[in-house]
Amino acid sequence: MLFSVKTYGRAGLLGNPSDGYYGKTIALALSDFPCTVTIYESPEIRIEHNREDNSEFSGLSAMVKEIERFGYYGGVRLVKATIRQFYKYCVKHDIELPRRNFTIRYSSKVPQLVGMGGSSAICTATFKALVKFYEVADKIPFELWATLCWQAEQDLGIQCGMQDRVIQIYDGLMYMDFSEEYFKEHNHGIYERLSPDRLPKLYIAYAPDRAEFSGIYHHKLRVLYEEKKRDLVEAMSEFAEYARLGRDAILAGQHEKLAELINMNFDLRCRVLKVAEENARMVFTARKAGASAKFAGSGGAIIGSYEDETMFERLRMELEAIGCNVLSARIALPQN
Repeated sequence: MLFSVKTYGRAGLLGNPSDGYYGKTIALALSDFPCTVTIYESPEIRIEHNREDNSEFSGLSAMVKEIERFGYYGGVRLVKATIRQFYKYCVKHDIELPRRNFTIRYSSKVPQLVGMGGSSAICTATFKALVKFYEVADKIPFELWATLCWQAEQDLGIQCGMQDRVIQIYDGLMYMDFSEEYFKEHNHGIYERLSPDRLPKLYIAYAPDRAEFSGIYHHKLRVLYEEKKRDLVEAMSEFAEYARLGRDAILAGQHEKLAELINMNFDLRCRVLKVAEENARMVFTARKAGASAKFAGSGGAIIGSYEDETMFERLRMELEAIGCNVLSARIALPQN
């Protein structure tokens, strides 16, 4: 038994960062950025290392550069944490697992540390692989798969919301409502699939050299929120409202309204949070070209809408001039 499963990098279209604060979001999975986990039966459980888990370096400068880019830990800890969370759930709920071990490895084309869900992609792909390997898909409620992946990252001390894991479990385009009362009662949000056909043309742009571990951003945000900064607490409700209005705009095919909300989402973020100048420059460069723009996640990547190919070419040229990679967003559709 050998097979591979994929999840994808994602972009938050509206509502983020309210997903960690009982808000609402819209996100989409990006087919150009797959994360693949391969698993096969073996005598012992073995987790193979990837580039991010490298322990050999050509010199001190290479080692320090690697640490500054990926931190002191790579993806193996994410795989381990997900395996642990999967096993604990099965034991707690009396789900009997077949007596077999596995070798597991991952590879990822998700741009690292630019807020496109690279870490969560490893967790979600690992979880999907485990469910398939042990043939227990019908024994774990599908709505909980993302929650279990989220809890695996929480166990590692990673500050994060639910959005990434939900879109990477479901794929496609999803509207997510994490209202507090419902989430606490059911241990998951209310998830609604939206049709990508209703979207305008979307682009993604990211700057590889502006990488930063997203947990740093989310930790700062959590501290401010828990200090009950009034403007930030109110902003989370406003972010969520943008997502709700965005859902309505998508369903109605109101592309101009959606573009307006995308811009408002970023403008609100600038009012209540400190935004790095080099990241803000990406947004304002895109807007100068006529497109809408906001962060796709915690920073380093942006998403927005554009009208036609002429505008896209202008957008691409302007963003590439400041060191960004630019592509038209292609949505990874659900496989079943």
